[in-house]
Amino acid sequence: MLKITNIHKSFGNNQILKGVDLEVNKGEVIVVLGPSGSGKTTMLRCINFLERADQGSIEFDDIKTDFRVASQKTIRDIRKKSGFVFQNYNLFANKTALENVMEGLTVARGVPRKEAEERAKNALDRVGLKNRYDYYPSQLSGGQQQRVGIARAVALNPEVILFDEPTSALDPELVGEVLNVMKDLAESGATMVVVTHEMDFARDVASKVIFMDKGVIVEEGAPEEIFTHPKEERTAQFLKRILKEDYRADQDSDFPERDESLLAKVFGGGSGKKTYNWGVC
Repeated sequence: MLKITNIHKSFGNNQILKGVDLEVNKGEVIVVLGPSGSGKTTMLRCINFLERADQGSIEFDDIKTDFRVASQKTIRDIRKKSGFVFQNYNLFANKTALENVMEGLTVARGVPRKEAEERAKNALDRVGLKNRYDYYPSQLSGGQQQRVGIARAVALNPEVILFDEPTSALDPELVGEVLNVMKDLAESGATMVVVTHEMDFARDVASKVIFMDKGVIVEEGAPEEIFTHPKEERTAQFLKRILKEDYRADQDSDFPERDESLLAKVFGGGSGKKTYNWGVC
């Protein structure tokens, strides 16, 4: 469905991505882990052309192009297939929750206003904000604002949703409500690429976990492989530091549960379920 090949990206003399390959199949939830500065967010932004890679190619269904020569039409077509959830919400401060979700539909997609309003309400209902249609961002908690951001992406009916550290700007007690929405999306079959430091989410929800460091993919595999038997020492070091446990030990661990330019580019131009209650490890 989505494939990027040999992606390179530098900012000045600082080489951020050094030949990254990634393939995403329909229905997969890929979680990307790694220390700050490893290139995780830059890779995500290149997929959606928020940053143009210096080298490499992208295939998205029937679209195939080299990053260096991609036309504006091709970029628009790729963006129509993806939704982006930003680290810091990136909501329009002067628009209500409903209007924020409608914006991408009416402006970028040309959806008639009545249909856009219905789709926006359905998306807000889906993330538990049925009673917050008319609230402005300043009237919402950080967790609620991020759920509006998720609803905005969901309303577009994208083929893949890209999440850039969606809980990192939240107070710890608000993290769980956002993770639960993301977990529900994953269980509904949504295709997701998630950059995060939420280890429990990665272990419990991901189809595949990728560990990046210094601009390359060091290791990738099923969550149980990465978390219990990492093949690379650098992966083990990272997990040990984050989780304060040695994941190279052969044991059955029982982890505690816990439960204006970017916008223009992306949007304007009792159930028995496990829930997440803790904050970031």
